[in-house]
Amino acid sequence: MVYYSKGNMELLNLHKVAFLCSRKCPERIVIRSYEWAIEQRQKGVCIISGFHSDIEKDVLYFLLKGNQPIIIALARGFINDIEPELRRQMNKNRLLIITPFEEDIKKVTVDTANLRNRLMLELADEIVVAYAKKDGNVDRLVQEMTASGKPVKTLS
Repeated sequence: MVYYSKGNMELLNLHKVAFLCSRKCPERIVIRSYEWAIEQRQKGVCIISGFHSDIEKDVLYFLLKGNQPIIIALARGFINDIEPELRRQMNKNRLLIITPFEEDIKKVTVDTANLRNRLMLELADEIVVAYAKKDGNVDRLVQEMTASGKPVKTLS
């Protein structure tokens, strides 16, 4: 899959763990996701995610407090302005932002999110799913990845 990028491309050479979570999840998963994020930060693990659902955004918040590498996968094209905190992390060479979409794709849809997730999972060496709603998009994608032999772990 072709993609566009901004930031440290060398991060793609690291062992990468993809993090996914359905938009809605049980409370117990929220706390477990926070604990997991802090653990990954302390271990220095490179995490790749869309950081789009609320839980994924919270995980990014915890990760940004560390120094480990982070790869953000967008479900839309690049916009001109990158948030100042993300720009600072790029300047420290610990952040890469990727997207399979050209700049004219400005809106996140179910289809663009699915393509973004596929890109993330293709690039990842292993997958961690905080929670996948039964028969939801994340659940279907994870089933495909499991069938392909890629290691998939869950937090639930």
